[in-house]
Amino acid sequence: MGRNRRQKLLKIQSSKTGSGIRAAAQPVPQQKTARKPNPDVKSPLPFEPEDKILLVGEGDFSFARSLAEHHGFCALTATGFDTKDSLLSKYPQARQNIEYLVEEAQQTVLHGVDATKLVACSALRKTIELDRVVFNFPHVGGKSKDVNRQVRYNQGAIELLVGFFKAAVPMLRKPEGTIIVTVFEGEPYTLWNIKDLARHVGLRVGCSFKFQSEMYPGYKHARTLGNIEGGGGWRGETRNARTKRKGGESDSENEE
Repeated sequence: MGRNRRQKLLKIQSSKTGSGIRAAAQPVPQQKTARKPNPDVKSPLPFEPEDKILLVGEGDFSFARSLAEHHGFCALTATGFDTKDSLLSKYPQARQNIEYLVEEAQQTVLHGVDATKLVACSALRKTIELDRVVFNFPHVGGKSKDVNRQVRYNQGAIELLVGFFKAAVPMLRKPEGTIIVTVFEGEPYTLWNIKDLARHVGLRVGCSFKFQSEMYPGYKHARTLGNIEGGGGWRGETRNARTKRKGGESDSENEE
């Protein structure tokens, strides 16, 4: 069976308490019943061309290139976990994407960036007041049919997401900055309970909708372990989840 691919746009809202960013003390108001996404309605891009955007966990950087080349985004910082040498050994096609981003689009590309330790990257310390922080298809690798390994895999994914949320919040523009996470539907991805993880670290889920890859010409999903000769593409749907700081503008009509 194919995986359902859906993109979850988590609008994360959090209020200021003291010197840090913390979850609002007051209870979140009762929200309206969620409206299920209509598969026939084309989802809008979850960002504006003038947004200041940080992309983390980029694979071959084709998503970043698509934003710059086909949508005119001009304030991108695209980062990946791999070192440049490791990246190019796994995804040879990444070289052209990076060259386009840096040389033609004049955007920033950084390697060896841990999504859970963003401020540890000296080049990112000046990248504050972001409009969007985007993590497409977070993955720790090592999936297996073995039950014990599946448990460890899911725990690793949960720790990755919680660490990412905590690391991304201080970099957001207040109060309207948003975090966007894209995941596949179906197990094991639904077991991560991304929305609950976001709320746990003081974030508020704004909305979620279908991720439509055709809106990003040239973008191809990159497997964590690298290119696989003759391997089939991902099937089904993904969803975006957008989160936002608590205490910001309400998105109750779109909330799930």
